[in-house]
Amino acid sequence: MAEARVRSAAAAPARAAGRQSRAQEGRGLWNRPALLDLLSDLLMLFAAIGLGWALVTWFLSRPLFPLRELIVLTPPGQVTEAQLQYVARTAIRGNFFTIDLDSARSAFEKLPWVRRAEVRRRWPDGVELRLEEHQAVAYWTVAESGDTRLVNRQGEVFTASSDARMPSLAGPQGSAGLLLANYERYSKMLRPMGANLVSLVLSAREAWQLKLDNGVLIVLGREQERAPLDARLARFVAAWPSVQASIGLQVAVADLRYPGGFALTPIDAVPVDRNQATKGKK
Repeated sequence: MAEARVRSAAAAPARAAGRQSRAQEGRGLWNRPALLDLLSDLLMLFAAIGLGWALVTWFLSRPLFPLRELIVLTPPGQVTEAQLQYVARTAIRGNFFTIDLDSARSAFEKLPWVRRAEVRRRWPDGVELRLEEHQAVAYWTVAESGDTRLVNRQGEVFTASSDARMPSLAGPQGSAGLLLANYERYSKMLRPMGANLVSLVLSAREAWQLKLDNGVLIVLGREQERAPLDARLARFVAAWPSVQASIGLQVAVADLRYPGGFALTPIDAVPVDRNQATKGKK
């Protein structure tokens, strides 16, 4: 009897563990209807969203909303109609809903005279285009290659062709805005001389040269503490009438790099390039 009681006591924990295991199995996922219903609803929702997105994408990609018209809101000045038509044919893709406006804008901004472009949809089959063109005010000479480009009113260098009469600027990369501002200031200072500033050059060492339409080259040099650029140029302009009357010679170069005065070189004293002399004889 004692042995039977011992066996019965030992079997009790085993029976308890079995009941606990069966209870845990009974509480599994497949025996929880509420949780299964929730998962089913979520799967149905995701499936409906995916199907709806696919249908919308398919519908919008159909040729139901073709683009037929490009409306230019700003009358172009330098940009030609042929250029606009070419960009419209090559860059405007898709229909009214699928057109990539940023890509189209970038394509129009690559045209030589376009500074900024704005592209918008116009219902039901149009695209609006608003252009801001460069307004060239000077030529720009690239120091590294010698190529000629243009400078707009904002002091930005851009690539385009022009035959307009404009001043010429040259300087280190990124200095176009500074040269344009100095050109306007120096032009006002030179007005009493009765000559126009046609060329302004800034060297890599920050030395300035000014060329006038009467042929005079003004070597202004670098900024000095004792004699600033504006002070030296103002002194030369003030003395120019009396100097011109007293020397009676045509001046080729005016060197203003001296703190206390300036030096003049007559046109006869300027050495002539041999190649130019040979061409002149021919």
